[in-house]
Amino acid sequence: MNDVSLFTQRLIKEIEKSGKSVNRIERELGYTRNALNNYKNGALPSGIRLVELAKYFKVSPEYLIGKENTGIFYPPAPIEMFNSLDDNQKIELLKIAQIWAYKKLKNK
Repeated sequence: MNDVSLFTQRLIKEIEKSGKSVNRIERELGYTRNALNNYKNGALPSGIRLVELAKYFKVSPEYLIGKENTGIFYPPAPIEMFNSLDDNQKIELLKIAQIWAYKKLKNK
């Protein structure tokens, strides 16, 4: 299997894992409509686009092009994780943090 088809496979896999539409991902990245379809059809991204895609999907560029087998590379910053939550999830996180802080303070 060549690098182009492996890149295409991994890009499609990451798109599917995201649960988002291709159009939504393109909008979030600021890409033109159908930009990702060009990659899905065999075109390779520029180096800058490769890094952008890797960061977006939180994988390494090397993984996307088939130079490594593990996908996890860019752990999101805490603020990115928080901002990705909906309001109910943020409230649940606050409750968890309050319980954790109470236990920490109680044990001092």
